[in-house]
Amino acid sequence: MEATAKLRNYPTSPRKMRLMADLIRGMEVEKALATLEHHPKHPSVPLRKLVLNAINNWKQKNEGADESGLVVKTIFVDGARVLKRMRPAPQGRGYRVRKRSNHVTVIVDAKN
Repeated sequence: MEATAKLRNYPTSPRKMRLMADLIRGMEVEKALATLEHHPKHPSVPLRKLVLNAINNWKQKNEGADESGLVVKTIFVDGARVLKRMRPAPQGRGYRVRKRSNHVTVIVDAKN
């Protein structure tokens, strides 16, 4: 039985988060956690917490089951709200700055 965990409105661009999501897609959970713990990119910290959260959700659904065979079955990153700001530009103009955020969904399941 699979379990999900969602991270909503995290203030990082979806493109940067997808790099980390692509890295752990299909991995065993223990290996994915180790990879995220030692990765230098900043989205690895919330993604690691999200995978831990998905593992705990799976444990609550399957009480007494062994979580050693869990796999990151699905992980996807969607765009979320965009905060639009203005930056001063030459000659009285303003450049638009788009501060992006994202939604991440992780689904873990036991290996078949």
